[in-house]
Amino acid sequence: MFPEILWAVPPAAAAVPLSAAAWHHWSPTTWSYGPGLVGSALRVHLTWEHVAQGCGLSHTRRKTKVKGGVRRVTVEKKPRLSRFRPTPYGFRVRARLHDGQTPDDYAEALTRLAHAWRVDSVRLRTSGPGWVELAASRRDPLGTVTSASPLGGDWELLKVRMGVLETGDPWVIDFRAVPHWLIMGATQSGKSTDINALVYQLAPQPVALAGLDLKGGVELTPYTRRMSKLATTRAECVGLLDDLMTMLTDRMTLCREAGVRNIWQLSEEVRPTPVVTVVDEVAELYLMTDKSEKDEIARTSTLLLRNAQLGRAFGLYLVVAGQRVGSDLGPGVTALRAQITGRICHRVNDGETAKMALGDLAPDSLSAALKIPAEMPGVAVTVGADGRWYRARADLTTEEMAEEASAEYSHMAPDWDSLVSGRAEETVPADTVDWDRLEEEMA
Repeated sequence: MFPEILWAVPPAAAAVPLSAAAWHHWSPTTWSYGPGLVGSALRVHLTWEHVAQGCGLSHTRRKTKVKGGVRRVTVEKKPRLSRFRPTPYGFRVRARLHDGQTPDDYAEALTRLAHAWRVDSVRLRTSGPGWVELAASRRDPLGTVTSASPLGGDWELLKVRMGVLETGDPWVIDFRAVPHWLIMGATQSGKSTDINALVYQLAPQPVALAGLDLKGGVELTPYTRRMSKLATTRAECVGLLDDLMTMLTDRMTLCREAGVRNIWQLSEEVRPTPVVTVVDEVAELYLMTDKSEKDEIARTSTLLLRNAQLGRAFGLYLVVAGQRVGSDLGPGVTALRAQITGRICHRVNDGETAKMALGDLAPDSLSAALKIPAEMPGVAVTVGADGRWYRARADLTTEEMAEEASAEYSHMAPDWDSLVSGRAEETVPADTVDWDRLEEEMA
């Protein structure tokens, strides 16, 4: 009987790798939690000693050896690994730092670790006193485009889900954590998709939207029903920025009279409406065709800079976008960039723009930004609240989706004149302050 079933051995032996390949191809996520996890764990732990030595992560120390005669020898001690866990795209593992090591030592070895572990990429996910956590991805999470989710009632105030990070985590913009954002990108790089996503997801929220569009308004006009104010000429831009300064001054007075430091320490009944201002093609604000525009450009630059410097505490947020930004546009642009913490850099046409977007916060990210291919629109390098840079890809939010959301939630757009003058004459008694929230934030 035994010899009679030997014919089944070759087909079964061929079916196992074929089934594994099909499983890995059609359901890579479940593969990561099954055979993929076992294989990765074995590869990482069995080769870790040699990999750590090759990546310069081992610690060299002297040891006394007795066998064959007492003598001092040099040995390599590998970092200790722990908490090996699966993720939808690969795995995470925590490494203990040797004395004298810092997370930067691991950041410099990420590419070498990716090749050694046979994965697409390795990123420094987080760190703490004496340890770092590494996230490895077998496949690029940015390889496919995901459509934006339908709008619902589960939004969080001033939070926008832009897409996905290269670690597989959601890419979220939180204006309360990072109040101002600079978005750079060439034509067809995905910059407009970012603006669409912001309008689309902020539309149902109780916030005011304003826009500065010196391209004749062609970029932001489709969203005018949800916007409280749109400026399309230089004179209108100056007027809008003047209005923002009036709001800022009134809100500053409001907080001072209430004895608080920002509007979020006020109760909801008297708290002013947050305002998100989108500036499209920022270079147009600084370009001068003749000397008669010099004073107007200088005033625009000053007002924009003051809003960036002072607006956070008073609910005034900026999103500054453009194809190109360089120091040749004047010192005003450089000063404005210094006040903007959030950065998004899509594919750009020159290295100077990439340096202006990322060079001061994450100079080691410039090579990644300059390597973004044209056939992957929406891919960007971003620097956010944690100060680290990541590759990310925006969800596909079309202009039609943002325009429909603007029409659907047009009733949510506050009247601009009421925003500018509504709080100018009011004072806030002390009993309207949310003291419990104030004590929590102070703690």
